[in-house]
Parts: sequence; C-alpha cells; structure tokens
Amino acid sequence: MKRLTSRLFGRLVRSWVDELELQLGTTLRPGQAVAQKLLMQQYRMLAACGKEQLPSLEDVGFRVYSQFEEDGILLYLFSLIPPVNRRCVEICAGDGRQCMTTNLIVNHGWWGYLFDGNEKNVRNGQRFFANQQDTFLHPPLFAHAWITAESVDEQLSAAGATGVVDLLSLDMDGMDYWVWKAVTVIQPRVVVCETNNLIPPGRALTVPYSRDFVWAADGYCGASLEAMCRLGKSKGYRLVGTHRFGFNAFFMASGVGEDHFPEVDPSTCLSDPYTEKRRRNWAAVASKPWQDVG
Repeated sequence: MKRLTSRLFGRLVRSWVDELELQLGTTLRPGQAVAQKLLMQQYRMLAACGKEQLPSLEDVGFRVYSQFEEDGILLYLFSLIPPVNRRCVEICAGDGRQCMTTNLIVNHGWWGYLFDGNEKNVRNGQRFFANQQDTFLHPPLFAHAWITAESVDEQLSAAGATGVVDLLSLDMDGMDYWVWKAVTVIQPRVVVCETNNLIPPGRALTVPYSRDFVWAADGYCGASLEAMCRLGKSKGYRLVGTHRFGFNAFFMASGVGEDHFPEVDPSTCLSDPYTEKRRRNWAAVASKPWQDVG
C-alpha cells in the first residue's frame, strides 16, 4: 500500500512539474548556456594543442533536455565541427522537453524542425517553445505528423527542411532504419539514432517495414547497430560512437570531422554492462520475423 501511495504521489508531483515547465517555458533542471559555451571554447583550445589532448565521447556526456547524455556528446561534436547553418531536424520529438535537439535550440540558437505523431505532444511542445524566452520570437516548427518511409520527404519539404542540415535525430522505436533509408531531401552532417542493443553484435537485423508499426515493450522493434552502420555507409556516413548505454548511435557524414572523429567499429560499442544485460533477453524475441539487411 505504501509503495502504491508513493507511486501515485510521484505521478501527481510529475504532473504539477510538467504543467509548471510548460507555463514557464523551461525545465526545472535548467542548462547553463554560458557554461556550455565556455566548454565549447575549451574543447577547441584542446584541439589546437593536438587531438591527443581531446577527451573521448565517454567523458563528455551530460543531460539537460536529452533523455540520457546526448546533449553533452552533441555539444562536443559541434564544438569541433562548427555548424554550417544551425538547422536541426528531429523525428519523434515527444513534447520537446526531452529530446536531442532542444538544448541546441534553446541554449545555442539553432533552428529546429520537430515532428511527432501525438497531437497532445505537439500542442505541449508548441506551448513550451512559445513560452521560452530564448525561442518565443521564432520557435522551432513543431508539426503533427505520422512519419513513414513514403511520407518523410514530403513532410520535411512541406516544413521547409531541405538541403544541408547540421543534425538529424531519429527516435521512432520501430521504423528508424526504413525512414532514414528513405530520406533524400535533407543532407545531415550528423545523424543520431536509436538502435536495438538487444540484437547480438554483427547481426544486421531490423523489423520489416510497416507503415502502422507501433512499439511494444517486448523488445521486437527498431534495428541493430550493425544494420544502421551498414545503412549509414551506403548513404555516406560513418559511426563515430554511442552513448554509454550503447543504443543511441552517432554518425557523421564523409568529409566532415574525420581528423577528430574517425570511424568506430560497432563491436566496440556493445560491451557495456547495460547492453550485456539486455542481450540476455534475445532468446525471447530471436524467432520473431526480423529482416536481415546485411
């Protein structure tokens, strides 16, 4: 009974916090824009002293608006490969308060094109950015759209997101492989996407394409890191690393940042304790109708 009461109270407090954050146009865990910009300059100074002075991706992660440590990793990447137009695209952005692009939009003046399939998320996201002191003059475009491989280019073009963009973030919990494969109207310099680290290393597997796929908690979703690496190579991208839990992967376009961010073997990104624990559940979904894209 005590545990149930605590859980209900936690949900009530979270709803109050959610509403307050939407009203204020900020999170109650605010990022420090000045500190982040000083950190960017520090990274650049270290690079000028020689790339052997630079930290690894394992050492630079932190969270402001991202779910895990991707805000810090992206800050590091774009410290050493300065953005060309500060444009970013996020597919499945939730309500904007916990996603990959918000820190760059709010604290670094980036221009965003955000999409989500949930109308309530989109309304709350529009409200959040409209109330943000740093974005109310020109909030990111936040569109309600169920993105599919057939519609992604049309949706991006309709939003005005075409040509070179600095960042594409994909977190679809399902059709990530197929949607990235279908994208042609934008040319991202960096791509961050979620992969399924339940799948054993070296297996290039994804769920088959379905316009109506909906994520389920059994682990049958998305694509393996190997599958996304092979797709990335076919589109001119190399893997430069993952976050410490192994499933959010960072890709960089050929000709961009190769001095500082060489290609990483995917097998080196899948040995963390969380991934090893997850992989114990592979047998439960191994017989599902995965598609081999190797």
